[in-house]
Amino acid sequence: MPDRRAHIAASAAQSELAAALAALRAELDLPIEFPPEVLAEAEAAASATPAPEVDRRDLPFVTIDPAGSRDLDQALHLARNTRGYAVHYAIADVPGFVRPGGAIDLEARERGQTLYAADGRIPLHPPVLSEDRASLLPGVDRSAFVWSFELDADGTVRSTRLERAVVRSRAQLAYHEAQAHIDHGTGDPSLSLLRDVGRLRVERERARGGASLNVPDEEIVRTEDGGYALELRRLLPVEDWNAQLSLMTGMAAAELMIGARVGILRTMPEPGPDAIQAFRAQTVALGHPWPASVGYGEYLRGLDREDPVCLAIMEAASALFRGAGYAAMDGAVPADPAQSALAAPYAHVTAPLRRLVDRWGLVICEAISAGREAPQWARETLHELPRLMEASSRRASQLDAGSIARVEAAVLSGRVGERFAATVLAMRNGSAVIQLAEPAVTATCSATGMRPGELMPVVLMRADIPSGTVEFRPADA
Repeated sequence: MPDRRAHIAASAAQSELAAALAALRAELDLPIEFPPEVLAEAEAAASATPAPEVDRRDLPFVTIDPAGSRDLDQALHLARNTRGYAVHYAIADVPGFVRPGGAIDLEARERGQTLYAADGRIPLHPPVLSEDRASLLPGVDRSAFVWSFELDADGTVRSTRLERAVVRSRAQLAYHEAQAHIDHGTGDPSLSLLRDVGRLRVERERARGGASLNVPDEEIVRTEDGGYALELRRLLPVEDWNAQLSLMTGMAAAELMIGARVGILRTMPEPGPDAIQAFRAQTVALGHPWPASVGYGEYLRGLDREDPVCLAIMEAASALFRGAGYAAMDGAVPADPAQSALAAPYAHVTAPLRRLVDRWGLVICEAISAGREAPQWARETLHELPRLMEASSRRASQLDAGSIARVEAAVLSGRVGERFAATVLAMRNGSAVIQLAEPAVTATCSATGMRPGELMPVVLMRADIPSGTVEFRPADA
């Protein structure tokens, strides 16, 4: 499906949308500013200088993030060696600036993660840390947790080491810049190796039966005139390759913690037989049967993301990716420690500037790697993390869904009575989940007898910005 963008043109709709988004923040009781004691502690922490004993400034790290980002969690460096590849993955040293039990720590536990609202980010940590002192910005020395991997020629991890070190990023690249360098063979040599290693890691994922949906995302973007727009976009290949390094690191972290029987894992249960059977039936009905001899990860990877019928299949596949959570452990490993979508145990350790739980995973893994006991403060508070992260994830989901719904209503507000082309993604409780061809809006429409993947002309009946409600009816009703 091509990249599509829908703008909100009318100033009245823009004003009403701004008020609706502000009301959504209030409804969800989202934090507005950091308390004075948190800001004061952050300023004091920013003037401190963590001093790791290891110096890895010889490695020309680069960062790859969305354009304009300041909270840079990860930097990478890749090189060839005699057996395959050496991969260094530096992660921001947030624990070096956050005192356990201090004001920043307690505020971060309330927030859980950075929230991305349409009208601005709500950061997990004060910007003096998250966008400056702790961020892996280019051209400055930074303390970091550096994961060092030795990979065989087929991308299999042969050895892992984690240490705190001083690093210096050489360049900050946006995704489109990194992709252009890779496509044209320019820029840092790590970029071309990122493509090679990323593809090898995708093959390793395929071999173990892991799966990735990678469906086009409906995103809210700001326009040059200060308004809002909806954009339906697919990930660039470099984003997938970059994500494979993060997944590799998270799986290595999980292995360390399971071996030491202490830490916190990101879990997802295997889909039940009823869900598997229902999905198989849907693939048959949609004309793309899922062969019994093919794992669902390999099957999903083979779908054409440009085909509306395949989009309907991926919508149905989302039922197989449910129940994600966290499992804390100290002395006993969970009976089923795997993250089923990855087909391997996994832990969150690569985004400590933006996600609370990563701070615990990093300090525990670094201690294990160095042969020390995990920090006492981390062990004593592990049991709190599943609840805190669940509440934060629920809040983030509500904010995301509520924001998109209100922007969708604003985009459509001046078009009541118009006819639109839509694809049926799913049938639920007597309604069709539809994807408009233009603008990039996903909605529901009262309909019966429709099949996922079918094209259906619809008419817009209502678009209410304050509630984020849009109503369609079939055009032939």
